[in-house]
Amino acid sequence: MHGGPDAAGVPLHDFSTNSNACGPCPEALHAVQAADATRYPDPAYAALREALGAFHGVPPARIVLAASASEFIHRITALAAQQGAVQVALPPHSYGDYAQAAQARGLPVVRGGVVAAAGLQWACEPSSPLGRADPAVQPWRQGCTAPVLRVLDCAYAPLRLDEEGAWTGVPAPHLPPACWQLWTPNKALGLTGVRAAYAVAPAGMDAQVLALNALAPSWPVGAHGVALLQAWVQPAVQQWLVHSLGSLRDWKARQQGLCAELGWQVQPGSLANYFCALPNGSHPPQAFAHMLDGLRNAGIKLRDCASFGLPGQVRLGVLPPASQDALVAAWRAMVATLPNQKDMA
Repeated sequence: MHGGPDAAGVPLHDFSTNSNACGPCPEALHAVQAADATRYPDPAYAALREALGAFHGVPPARIVLAASASEFIHRITALAAQQGAVQVALPPHSYGDYAQAAQARGLPVVRGGVVAAAGLQWACEPSSPLGRADPAVQPWRQGCTAPVLRVLDCAYAPLRLDEEGAWTGVPAPHLPPACWQLWTPNKALGLTGVRAAYAVAPAGMDAQVLALNALAPSWPVGAHGVALLQAWVQPAVQQWLVHSLGSLRDWKARQQGLCAELGWQVQPGSLANYFCALPNGSHPPQAFAHMLDGLRNAGIKLRDCASFGLPGQVRLGVLPPASQDALVAAWRAMVATLPNQKDMA
């Protein structure tokens, strides 16, 4: 299950994705629109890898390009299986492609806890869907070693809104050095339709980099993806992103307040531009699905968290006040028609 457009088209007010609602970033959008789609990109992506390496302060050889985060997830899982992994460790609640990639290769999935056997270990910070710190990352920062391949999904690192860890325009120095870092700037730039990603390899992983590149198809990133990633490292684009965080922070506080007014239980601890909530207590699955369908018919889409292992909850990306007010109005109009639900409004 994914958020975003569906068979009913593009929602008028789409709370179901974590894209930056201040976007699209004008400079990045212009770069994508100006991309030369009449020619192949450089198959080695030399200039792009040089720029991304400089942005992260690493040699270009440590940059691995990917068609998307999902494509990289499947590719590095395939590499882990080739290298003898016997399990894949996931956060308790996480993006479904981690488990899907493991299951496609016959690898057992372990959720939470300590990895006791050779395998692949995933972490995401801020986490999805809850937006919290990932407890698995702290041992990585402390240099703990284990016979595992570790990947930190940094999809939402540029969208952190807490004062201590907010994005400053450069990758934070506290990120663990002894793991792979997976980056997908399209969310932060409000351009999720452009599928492009990259990973930063840990130092000393030359053989794994070569193996991952050997598993990739030719030209995994097209011209528009190259343009997006080249724009990502530009100072003007980073300045726009940092400036947008102030608006997102204000909108988030307002949106959480409105949810509380509706009687929704907002899950605490979110560091990012999204959060989870339990709409007015527990509901049978059929009733819950009916509520989400009713909102969707009114142009409001929320992300059902059942596939994250949180049935009965929704994830809400932070949207501007006009969309928040539309959610409140649609919810109150819907519950007013339900028997014995007046207290829900």
